[in-house]
Amino acid sequence: MIRFDNVTYVYPTGVKALNGVSVEIGRGELVALMGENGAGKTTFIKHLNGLLKPTNGKVYVDGKDTRTLSVAQLSRVVGIVFQNADDMFFLPTIEEEVAFSLRNLGFSEEVVQKRVDWALKFMELEEYRKRSPFLLSGGEKKRLALAIILAWNPQVIAMDEPTVGQDSAQKEKLKEMIKQLNLQGRTVIISTHDVEFVAELRSRVILMSKGRIVADGRAETILTDGELLSSCSILMPQVAATMSRLADLGFNAKVISVDEAVRNIVEVLRRFEHTRGA
Repeated sequence: MIRFDNVTYVYPTGVKALNGVSVEIGRGELVALMGENGAGKTTFIKHLNGLLKPTNGKVYVDGKDTRTLSVAQLSRVVGIVFQNADDMFFLPTIEEEVAFSLRNLGFSEEVVQKRVDWALKFMELEEYRKRSPFLLSGGEKKRLALAIILAWNPQVIAMDEPTVGQDSAQKEKLKEMIKQLNLQGRTVIISTHDVEFVAELRSRVILMSKGRIVADGRAETILTDGELLSSCSILMPQVAATMSRLADLGFNAKVISVDEAVRNIVEVLRRFEHTRGA
């Protein structure tokens, strides 16, 4: 679905934000971009719908070279939710915000109304449809930004730091929504520093540093490599760090989520009880 072919991007200031990035993301994958501030994650995301075009190299979305397509054309395939959701709002009510992009993309009024209703229901915002978007909480604003994108049904959803400003309950809702979108066959890409959130998603992780990809693999592999994470200024998830310290006692050092940790601890304790009983 997405292919970066030796992509370099240099901002007008001279800052090289991407440096020879080559990677493929398949249709229906769930991917987390991780790395320190300035690693190139946001620049990577802006290449997905043509907001930025490579200085060198090529980006392909659904087999098409992004240099040959407009942002409007690419946005039908790739929807991006940026870190500051307020930047997406400028209309009096929530339902008007969701409807605007659909009308702008040429959907009929009947389709517009159906998709607005669906998106607000899916994101649990129906009761606020007549409210100003600027009166929503931080978590609700994030959900509205996602509703605006989902309304036109893009195949790729990209989110830049989606958990910033959200409490644990809001993060849990967001996690379940991301999983549901992925189960529907959409490609979901998130840029985040939140290792605990990624650990619970158990996604593929693309680890970036100084504009390069330094590691690419399953979360269970990347997020349990303390030395690798430290080199990118990322801390190991708390569960992974705890299980790693218990590895000498027979616990699985590759466990990264709470549910997995509980299962593994119960399993090891049962095995211990069985051995002691024998």
